[in-house]
Amino acid sequence: MPELPEAEANRRRIEASCLNRTIKAVRLGNDTDHVDLPDAQARARLEGRQFTEARRHGKAIFAGSKSGPWIAVSLGMTGSLRPFDAADVRPDHARLVVEFEGDRRLAFRCPRKLGWVEVVDDPADYVAARNLGLDAMEIDVDAFANRVGGSRGAIKSALMDQKKLAGIGNLWSDETLFRTGIRPDRVASDLPRDRIDAVFEEMRRVLAAVAETDMDYSRLPDAWLIAHRDAGAQCRHCGKGRIEKAKVGGRSAYYCPAHQSGA
Repeated sequence: MPELPEAEANRRRIEASCLNRTIKAVRLGNDTDHVDLPDAQARARLEGRQFTEARRHGKAIFAGSKSGPWIAVSLGMTGSLRPFDAADVRPDHARLVVEFEGDRRLAFRCPRKLGWVEVVDDPADYVAARNLGLDAMEIDVDAFANRVGGSRGAIKSALMDQKKLAGIGNLWSDETLFRTGIRPDRVASDLPRDRIDAVFEEMRRVLAAVAETDMDYSRLPDAWLIAHRDAGAQCRHCGKGRIEKAKVGGRSAYYCPAHQSGA
């Protein structure tokens, strides 16, 4: 499922290609049954307006202007935002298309129909209504230690709790702990402060590095877990262990028992 880095990559696409263009129309795409999309009245609110900003909070993406309205986008499992031009072939599985004056278009592509788009007045209200925690790239180390380090549950579960920390899911929680050398099932509150601080620093490095790849994971280091995230694979980080798969908080977790000691 797309997490903070993937949402950031999509936000950057909007920022690079779709800002300061007057919206001519917002149209439903193909096969939109069972997809949460703005109705005709909500779509009409965007006509004649411009996206002057593209923001992100955790996994949520926003495009709009200070005076509103905004679109709020959740990518679901397979969603993406695809700028294209009128002369191009429209992306497949395009559930919503924003048409700007001129040739530029923006498609919400969502093959599995698990994402959604809303028209909202203010991103801050959207975040508050869903009780989202602080963004994982904006939280400071003390707030992180309080919210995540103070959890009595598994450290992986705490990292993934969107009410504690917005933006991290299954993939990058595993990567963060893999690179920090902590088992995903360790109770967060049992970890000393210096280890929580290490998780914080590694989390920030992982998220920033992934965002820079524009979702091309082949550009990530070969020693990262993502390059061999399969049960039984040889660990390329320590070269000693083999990757194991376990359930932590009802979610799959991949880790190396040789170097992720939990200490």
